[in-house]
Amino acid sequence: MAIKLVASDLDGTFLAKDNSIPESNLKAIEVLTQKQIPFAICTGKSYAISKDICNRCDAQYGIFGNGTQIVDLKEQKEIFHHCLTLEEITSCYDIASKYNLHIHAYGDNFIITEELKFLDLYNYAMYFHSDNSTFGKYDSEFNLTLTVQNKNHLSFYIVKNFLKYIKEHHLSIFNIVLSSEDSLTSIQKEIENTTLLSIQYVSKRGAYKDMVLHKEYDYLSIAPKSIGKGYALNILKDYLKVETPDILSIGDNFNDIDLLRNSGVGVAIANAYEPVKKVATYTTQNSASDGGFAEAVYRYIDQKKIL
Repeated sequence: MAIKLVASDLDGTFLAKDNSIPESNLKAIEVLTQKQIPFAICTGKSYAISKDICNRCDAQYGIFGNGTQIVDLKEQKEIFHHCLTLEEITSCYDIASKYNLHIHAYGDNFIITEELKFLDLYNYAMYFHSDNSTFGKYDSEFNLTLTVQNKNHLSFYIVKNFLKYIKEHHLSIFNIVLSSEDSLTSIQKEIENTTLLSIQYVSKRGAYKDMVLHKEYDYLSIAPKSIGKGYALNILKDYLKVETPDILSIGDNFNDIDLLRNSGVGVAIANAYEPVKKVATYTTQNSASDGGFAEAVYRYIDQKKIL
């Protein structure tokens, strides 16, 4: 077995708890560069949010929005994208209204929400509040209360009516996130039973608590049918003409399970959820903050290196 592609999740895998990149992980990227092994970021984040991190870690490819978009970062060329239909967006909005769930959505270069509260508040805190962002003017027709654009040209909309704004502006939505402080298990089942959407359940509780917001919550990341990190990895694999046994993937959360399953070697970080560890080829001894990504790279690509 010779690894010809490394695919890694970001949060809880490549990034430390404080959203920084451990120095050991950057050194492991240098190993990949020296050996001319492509590196692909695989994240639930949008491309616009992830652009700076992709540049810092010299990623050549990116799977964004839990597989709804794939970008050749070297060529700045989109390989694949799949958006939700207006009917699917409406179904998600109706569910959010029915159960009083928080809803926000991602487009190619924007996030839209009615209120900063969970993961969208996290994104704002991490990528906007500390950035030299510019604020747009108030939109009286749609009651747009805030528009923010950062240096990556990522816009952030807080609007009065999520669904109306999307309809009136004909926005293309890659994926929707429903969030709550309560369990979303039964709601996930309801959506699965009534739609053909792909749903990834993510829990930010206990050891996985959101340390930026100091808050515990669960969220459902909703994408078009059959879309996921594993599905997108297969598309990227074909694009690069790489065989499955030659792929090393690394992750920590539920939305990484298919990524690991669709790889020759699937590695779970030490801080990963137990279901992820169960499908993994190997679980690192080091957590994300302590260089678990680097441990995986050295173990399967350059065993002469040590942390």
